[in-house]
This record gives sequence, C-alpha cells and structure tokens, in this order.
Amino acid sequence: MSLKITVLGATGMAGSRITDEAVSRGHVVTAVARHHDAQAPARDGLHRVTADAAGDDLPLGADVVVSALPARVALPLLPALVAGAAGRRLLFVGGAGSLRLPNGERVIDQPGFREEWKPEASAHVELLDALRALPEDVDWTFLSPSALFLPGERTGTFRLGGDDLLAEADGTSRISAEDYAVALLDEIETPAHRRRRFTVGY
Repeated sequence: MSLKITVLGATGMAGSRITDEAVSRGHVVTAVARHHDAQAPARDGLHRVTADAAGDDLPLGADVVVSALPARVALPLLPALVAGAAGRRLLFVGGAGSLRLPNGERVIDQPGFREEWKPEASAHVELLDALRALPEDVDWTFLSPSALFLPGERTGTFRLGGDDLLAEADGTSRISAEDYAVALLDEIETPAHRRRRFTVGY
C-alpha cells in the first residue's frame, strides 16, 4: 500500500537515504529541506519542498512524518510536530548515545566518547525522554543507529534490537545509512515498535 510520507531534513545523510528508499518502494514522499539541489532530476512520487524546519509552514499532512533533523533542531520543534501531525505516525532518526553497553552503562557516558559529539548526543537523549513522556495517543517511534553510522552499501541484511547497542563478534558496532533507511521503512510499512525506541546494526 502506498503511503504519503513527509521527510524533514530530507537532504541530510539519513534523510536522503530514507527519501530514496521510500520512493523506491512506491510511496509518495514530500521531501522537506532548507535547500535542494537545483539540478536534481524530477522523480515520480517525490515532491521537494523548501522550508525552514523552525517555521510554522511545515507540510505535516501525511500518513507518516519522519524527522531526520538534528536532535537539537527536532527537540524544540516537538510540540509543533505532535500538534501538526496529530493522528499520524511520527518517526525520529535517533542517536546511539543512549544505548546501553553490556555493563549497563550508556554509550554517551564512556570515557572515550568524543566531546564534540556530546551536544548532539545529549539532545538525542533529551528527545527520547521527551517522547517517552508524551500522552499515550501520540504514535511515535525512535530508531537509534549503531555506533558507526556512515554512508555505505544497501545489503538489506541486519539485526534489530531494543535499548542495547548491537555489535559484531569483533566488537564493531555499525550500520550503513542505506540499511538504516531499509529498517526505518520496514517499520513504517509493518509497525512493530510503536511508542518505543529500537536499534539496528550488523
């Protein structure tokens, strides 16, 4: 079934892959960003909208709204997103900082966690806490990537988890932006994590 999906932050690393994956599956996507590539070819099912995420003119009238915005942008927008997308699903591109390690501690609290990452990671923690505090009638999902979240290959093969960081046998925790988008679109098409955070990794 074709859905109408609005992607906020549609030209970023995650947002662009989510947009591509959604269009490839036959959904109708409204891609919202401050700037779009003027040379980008037109594509069936894709509508590009130029808008400031902080503005009050965001096109939220879709079946599903995906925020691929930085958490520091999405967090203050949350009340407007909840109100504007009332009755619709809200999905958020999350961070890995609040995921737990085998020792029970969070990734963000580890000594090796880079200082330059902490402001955005902390905002993701706040955003997840804010989502968990929303009324039960708000249909949200927060998808945390693995520790390494970079452009790569679309394999379609990965694992899903809950609040614990996923890692491979050698300890590496990673997911490509392309496979992250596959996991998020799978969740949109077949909801399994309503009002929950989940994670994806190899």
